[in-house]
Amino acid sequence: MKELVEVIAKALVKNQNQVSVTEVCDSSTTIYSLRVAQEDMGKVIGKQGRIAKAMRTVVKAAAIRENKKVMVEII
Repeated sequence: MKELVEVIAKALVKNQNQVSVTEVCDSSTTIYSLRVAQEDMGKVIGKQGRIAKAMRTVVKAAAIRENKKVMVEII
């Protein structure tokens, strides 16, 4: 999952070397925190949050196949 979030983010941004994803596991949920350069934040979020919502949907769909609960945070 972590690699999926990273690949999607790197495809969207200009500064690919500043993309980082950290993974925090709780008892039932895994949280992925995505960090990008300040100037790339708009590209990752998109107009009215559409790209961020689509990214979260793709990651959740992949997680369902593995019976996991995930959240994606953009920092």
